[in-house]
Amino acid sequence: MTTKTKPVDIAVVGLGHLHPRLYMPLFASLPETQVTAVVEADADLRRAFAADFKVQAYSNVAALLKEQRPEAAFVFLPHADCPAAAEALARAGVHLFVEKPMAASAAGAERIERAARKARVRLATGYCWRLHPAAREIKSLVASGVLGDIVGGEGRIAAGRLQRYLDGHSPWMLDRKRSGGGPMYNLGVHWIDLFRWMLEEDIVETAGCNVRVNRRHDIEDNSFAWMRFKGGAVASLNISYTVPDAFPHGRDLYLAMRGTQGTITWAPAYEGQSDEIFLCSDHPDYRAAPRRHFRFELPPVNGYSGIMGLNYVRNFIAAVRGQETPAVRGEDGVAVLRVVEAIYRSARRRRWERVRHQAGERSAGRPASGDTEQ
Repeated sequence: MTTKTKPVDIAVVGLGHLHPRLYMPLFASLPETQVTAVVEADADLRRAFAADFKVQAYSNVAALLKEQRPEAAFVFLPHADCPAAAEALARAGVHLFVEKPMAASAAGAERIERAARKARVRLATGYCWRLHPAAREIKSLVASGVLGDIVGGEGRIAAGRLQRYLDGHSPWMLDRKRSGGGPMYNLGVHWIDLFRWMLEEDIVETAGCNVRVNRRHDIEDNSFAWMRFKGGAVASLNISYTVPDAFPHGRDLYLAMRGTQGTITWAPAYEGQSDEIFLCSDHPDYRAAPRRHFRFELPPVNGYSGIMGLNYVRNFIAAVRGQETPAVRGEDGVAVLRVVEAIYRSARRRRWERVRHQAGERSAGRPASGDTEQ
């Protein structure tokens, strides 16, 4: 007779965010999880969520920990508030999933990573694109050498308009002190992480430019950047909150890489069930068919980010149980925010900036080799 494993008790911490309710179908589809509590300061949001999902509700983390100790917490607080809440949860032995980018600064993310390490709890953050089958195939193709030496890359994410954060009870996203900044902090971080993961290289210097269209909110709407990797490859980013409302799924997504022997492109169909990547290669192994399309027919999944969101939650729960390693670790989240901060320094100083790879490291801005300051 087999013994049924007890589900992992989960607390959802923070409801003033676009994602918490979208995660609930993912939890419901995984028998190894059960949401038992929610933490939210806003009484209206708290009561509505507790009534809809039949969970215990608390106004703050201290009140939660006084009555129960969930095994894991999914933290969706304003970025600036995540470190303090994560530290308290970690001290209580609660495993942590902290929604990207983890904090409003690299220093804040470092606080969370240190707290998790000291308490010996698992820590992951929400760069779920690593779990997309197409992204994993691209990483495998790059590693196989069919593109040759990687020369450059391009990433584009344009998602929604500013109004969606007001409609989604998260106006703090438009407040620089609470969010850290605009779309590069919220969206661009996905592609920064994905490029680092696919190339298995650190980003060593950046050049950035922020463009502010709106005059009402304290963030820029558009952010552009160049990133130079340790091996010499350069990738560009075009990140925006100004995609047309009519755009499919409200998102314009694109990722490409070019090497000395080939190119690969991908325009993800966000939460879609059919995806495709295109590869063109001069590699000898591809001589008979140098142009190839890789199609992915994905199973329908209700909830945040579809199949990759489900895979990500499943991976984190397996990590909580000691069965797997988190797909994205806390130190990965720290590294991404260090890149973002270098982009913002560059935008202010109008020059290339080195990325700080250690806490407290100072980086003097300088033109990248072969370039001049603007």
